[in-house]
Amino acid sequence: MNPDLESLRRKRPALAARAAVRSAIRAFFDARGFLEVETPVRLRAPALETHIDAEPSGESFLRTSPELHLKRLLAAGYERIYQIGPCFRRGERGPRHRPEYTMLEWYRAHSDYDEILRDARALVEAADAALARPPPAREFRADAPWLELTVSEAFRRHAGWDPVAAWDADRFDLDLVERVEPALPRDRGVVLRDYPAAAAALARLKPDDPRVAERWELYLGGVEIANAYSELADAAEQRARFEQSARDRAARGKPVYSLDEAFLAALAAGLPPSGGAALGVDRLVMVLIGAERVDEVIAFSEE
Repeated sequence: MNPDLESLRRKRPALAARAAVRSAIRAFFDARGFLEVETPVRLRAPALETHIDAEPSGESFLRTSPELHLKRLLAAGYERIYQIGPCFRRGERGPRHRPEYTMLEWYRAHSDYDEILRDARALVEAADAALARPPPAREFRADAPWLELTVSEAFRRHAGWDPVAAWDADRFDLDLVERVEPALPRDRGVVLRDYPAAAAALARLKPDDPRVAERWELYLGGVEIANAYSELADAAEQRARFEQSARDRAARGKPVYSLDEAFLAALAAGLPPSGGAALGVDRLVMVLIGAERVDEVIAFSEE
């Protein structure tokens, strides 16, 4: 018996479910007038974020996200766009993490994170409906009402402090993983919204409270699935945030990437008020079929 071939045979139902979900995603956006686009996989200048490390590829890097190229399309007048494709992050490996993964990103011009959240609700329902039937042991229920909490509410309730009132980056990351996320309901969608400004490098700040950014994250079955913003459109502010991330990376001994000047020039030329989201397709399929590891929904996961 060939163990590799036997493993591939066992994965057939999961891969069929994955194909059905991908088809449902495309049908969902195509029916709403979105244009599917493709952007480069190898980049000279990946987005500068303190905790996200890009995988080197010769003199370039493999993309951690297509975000900056997609926003250039928004600045060029594209109003509804989406992309499904591979992304890469160095050093990420675990039951819910892989250094190579499939990302869906979509953007709406003349929009914000609230409208993107409405997209996400309908998209999850469409993806779930594409499956023949959910497994009986699955905790997540697609028809259950979603719970929405601000980050302040979630941290006060489960971690005993408010990161908007008193920001502490290391404490925030630790308590999010060890105290907040494990306390979230697993039987429904949960939205954590309105993040501290320091935890949203590419998001617009709320007009009535500049300590808070218009960002949400979506959890299904206790698993982080998607991250969304009202997009920052101020080129000078975005440059300043990237430069701060560069200083933070240097202080931590991490590689510092070049600024994406084409992206910053696009912002300076004028980005309309926009909203966008990034959703992990592997994790979405994992939750919908009741799997425990993303490897279960990927044909070749030997990396």
